Amino acid sequence: MPDESTRQAAQEFLAEKLAEENRRNEDKLNEEAASALSLQVWKRFRDAIFAQCKEWNSVTQEETLTCKETPLGDLRIWCPARSKQMTVHYDSRKLLVTLKNAGRLEHEKDVVLHMEGYWTGSARDARLTRNDQPVNVDALLLGELRVLTGIGRQRTS
Repeated sequence: MPDESTRQAAQEFLAEKLAEENRRNEDKLNEEAASALSLQVWKRFRDAIFAQCKEWNSVTQEETLTCKETPLGDLRIWCPARSKQMTVHYDSRKLLVTLKNAGRLEHEKDVVLHMEGYWTGSARDARLTRNDQPVNVDALLLGELRVLTGIGRQRTS
C-alpha cells in the first residue's frame, strides 16, 4: 500500500512539471510577441528620438541637434557644437537596438537594448529592456543627449 508521502511527492513532481511547461509556453508566446511587434517598438523609439531632438532644438532656438535617418534605417544624431554624433542601430533579426554615443567616455560601453514580449493582463505587447529591466525611454534618451552635447548625464543643481 502506497505511503502518503509518496503520493505527495508525486503530486509535487506533477505540479513542478506543469509549472515548467507553463513557463516554456509563456517564453514562447513572449518571443513571438517581441518578433511580431518589433517594428512597432522600433518606430515608437525612433519617434521618441525625433521628438526629443525637436524639443531640444525648440528650447535652444537653434539647430543644436540634427537628427537624420540613413538609407539603411539607422539614426544619426549630430551635435555640431562638439562635432560628435550618436548612432542608433536597429537589428531586426536579433531584436536589438544599439546606441553608440561618441560623446561617451572611451571606457563606457554602448547601450544595447533588447526587445521583449510580455503579457499586459489583457493582451501581449513588446517593449525595450536593458539588463532584463523595462527601459524608461524618455529618461534614457535625455541622458544620452546630455552626454552627446557635453553637459553630462545628470543635472547638477
